[in-house]
Amino acid sequence: MTISAYRYRLPGLALCARAFSISGPNLYVSASELKRAAQVKLDFVDSVKPFSGALVDSYNRRHDYLRISLTERCNLRCFYCMPEEGVQLSPTEKLLTDEEILRLAKLFVQSGVTKIRLTGGEPTKHAFLQHGCAAGGLNDLRPYGLQSIAMTSNGLALHRRLPEFVDNGLTHLNLSLDTLDPFKFEFMTKRPGLDAVLRTLKIALESPRLQKIKLNVVIVKGLNDSEVLDFVEITKDKPISVRFIEFMPFTGNKWDKFKMVPSSDLFKLISEKHAGVERLSDEANDTARSWKIPGYQGQFGFISSMSDHFCSTCNRLRITSDGQIKVCLFDAKEVSLRDLMRKGASDSEILRTIGQAVGGKEEKHLHMEDIDVVSNRPMILIGPAILNHVSPLRQNKNSFALSRDLKVPMKQPPLMRNYYSSAIRFSGLTHLDEQGRASMVDVSNKSATRRSATARGRIFISERAYDLINASYSSESNSKTDINSSLLNEAEKKVLRKGDTLTVAQLAAIMGSKKTSDLIPLCHPLLLTDIKANLTCEVIEEPRGTWKYSVACQATVTCEGKTGVEMEALTAVTVGLLTVWDMLKAVAGKDMMISEIVVSEKSGGRSGDFSRT
Repeated sequence: MTISAYRYRLPGLALCARAFSISGPNLYVSASELKRAAQVKLDFVDSVKPFSGALVDSYNRRHDYLRISLTERCNLRCFYCMPEEGVQLSPTEKLLTDEEILRLAKLFVQSGVTKIRLTGGEPTKHAFLQHGCAAGGLNDLRPYGLQSIAMTSNGLALHRRLPEFVDNGLTHLNLSLDTLDPFKFEFMTKRPGLDAVLRTLKIALESPRLQKIKLNVVIVKGLNDSEVLDFVEITKDKPISVRFIEFMPFTGNKWDKFKMVPSSDLFKLISEKHAGVERLSDEANDTARSWKIPGYQGQFGFISSMSDHFCSTCNRLRITSDGQIKVCLFDAKEVSLRDLMRKGASDSEILRTIGQAVGGKEEKHLHMEDIDVVSNRPMILIGPAILNHVSPLRQNKNSFALSRDLKVPMKQPPLMRNYYSSAIRFSGLTHLDEQGRASMVDVSNKSATRRSATARGRIFISERAYDLINASYSSESNSKTDINSSLLNEAEKKVLRKGDTLTVAQLAAIMGSKKTSDLIPLCHPLLLTDIKANLTCEVIEEPRGTWKYSVACQATVTCEGKTGVEMEALTAVTVGLLTVWDMLKAVAGKDMMISEIVVSEKSGGRSGDFSRT
């Protein structure tokens, strides 16, 4: 029987609701009320089902929530989760099998776990979900005390199979979604797909058997903190919980406390917009403090792992995809349950090891600036052990570790592969550092000199487009005739309405050159002293006697600076030709081709002058 069934039959249990029925500006309830409410619920659970001492740590925290990472693979590349240089992927034989996952799940449930959450990587990329929640899988653990089967997903591919997962026992779903802007989504995840995630959310909301749907939003200052109120508005007509998560430090994610927005700042922003927000009753051991705007269907909350941790009520344990138990997300220590199972250990022996790991759990994790981001795993990395936290159970001649900076394997099995999310290491490339990561060239030791560069390029167009351009330049060109406007079709009239094609393209080329450092990430911003751009219509005779019509663009850029202006000249030509394309696409979209963009001349700098014949 569930706790909710006893809520009004046991007077003490009513405290769980009463202790948190607070509204107004106070963000937190008192610690004594929180502990008292949690203890009432724990005492009730104990009265129904004995709780194994192996899941109770030295601070009397009972761990009834197990997170199982199914895979280290993911179809997104979120910067706060995956290091820029990529991660080590484990060979299949190092990962838990379906049978091993189910064996551990059953052992934990029999010992007192009531909720299991499947995570990753991205859990939908693992075959376990095809049957792990179905008969013979996690659903069969309900008689042992399992109450909830949850999953955390990025939602990219989930919409195709979510109904099947719900039919097979899925009760709770968390979707990770950090922005509602499709362009920002692609920037943050290095992949398109916002529409697919929103489709998953729609299907989830249409699934009545899903007991709870949450959106996890990691807030990074200057990136998506401007969308907080937009996310809150989602709760107006949708029964979901939006949870704002503080940016947390993990190996390789370049965490900076100045990029973290404290939950108290977000709450202030929301409460200034929506007066009278109401504090909601939290579940025991809940990580989020939840609030609701009167009249809204859903709710919002804050997971304040950095500014106000919730370690005193933590009830979570984690199993990685390679079978290590982690008792704290921010603790590098791990113990291999996989190795125990494969050595033939009994359930009681495995439970004894689990108890030793849980017993060693610290009272709280370190301050946010002291968290170990060297030897602890990256958020995405659910693979092999990392240097300095290989447990005694794993130390053998075939074990391996990574160097402290997670760049080069110290000893690597033959099947291990490096996956890089950005640059590939290649010596001699000036914009890569020694680890193969993108890096701006240091020009601080160079002297400022006069530098110049000329670039050229061409766009081939249709004869009709060529005639339309020359209609405005009949006195200056070789055009044989002006165009009678009464004979133009709508597309041709649209081209002329856009204005003077060559003049617009010339201005665009000049503006593009000045914006080069904004468009090309590793270009130095330069103070340009002169930009000349010229576009001309040209007809080229082919060997077979046919004619090709084109617009040629040439740009010369000069400056007094420490680095050359070749990129500025190339950008000018490229933007100029793209503007011609835009001006003429109504009549020549399928016929146009941009080509022959090159640097034709340069002068100044250490490499000397250059001229292309």
